[in-house]
Parts: sequence; structure tokens; C-alpha cells
Amino acid sequence: MDPVIEEHARARLITDGPLTRPVPVVLRYDTSDAPGTVRLRFGGGTERALGRDLLEQGLRSPAERDGVRIWPCGRAQLILELHGARGVEVFQIDNTPLLRFLRRTHAEAGAPRPAGTRPSGRPAAVSTAPDTGARTPPATASR
Repeated sequence: MDPVIEEHARARLITDGPLTRPVPVVLRYDTSDAPGTVRLRFGGGTERALGRDLLEQGLRSPAERDGVRIWPCGRAQLILELHGARGVEVFQIDNTPLLRFLRRTHAEAGAPRPAGTRPSGRPAAVSTAPDTGARTPPATASR
């Protein structure tokens, strides 16, 4: 039997109203599926297969493929927008369970860890030092 990795998480369904609705989500990676494919199953019945690379890219910057748009929302969450026959569904998901899931899928597949993460699966540190605009002048040739 091929290994299957599942991670349970909570998402928030974003609606036109002032409140969001919590929705359970199951992240699933089955090594017998197409390589690099992960499945997300939401409590309302929505299920979507997408590339693990798309999910990883969406943690760092906006990404889009096959009716799925993903982009970071601050430092700790991401937005997942699913376009389908029933319309558009927008979910907000914490990064922690996603990073843990991705780390486990890479460990199972024996692949390198996601770009932009440390071995712990946490996002790599990004400098927040202000850019003062100071630049080192180019070296000049002496005559």
C-alpha cells in the first residue's frame, strides 16, 4: 500500500457578509497519485487537486493555475480562491498546518524542502531593516 499523508486544518470561508465561517479542511498527499499532486477537501464538500508547487509558491507570492489562485495574507496566512462550476469560493488558511503538511510530503517523497523554508518548515527569515538608500560608490580606476 502506498503511503498517504493527511493533515487536518481549519480554514475560514470568506463571504460577502461581515463574518467568516470556519470550515474544516483535509490536506492529502497520496504517493500513488500524480507526482507532486496534493488534494484539499473542505467541509462543505469542495475538493480540489492541485500541484504541490503551486501551494508552495502561493505561500511566498501570488500564484495561479487551472482556476486556483493563491496568495499570502500577511506573514501567517494565505488566501485560496477556487473557481469552479458552482462559482468562486475564497478561503483563508493559517500557514502553520500547510507548512507542516508540505514538510511531511517532501520527507515522504525524499525531495528537497520547499524553497523559502528552513529545515523546520518555517518560512526563512526576511530582512525587515529599512532601506536607507545608501549605496557604496563604484570603485574608480586610479590613473
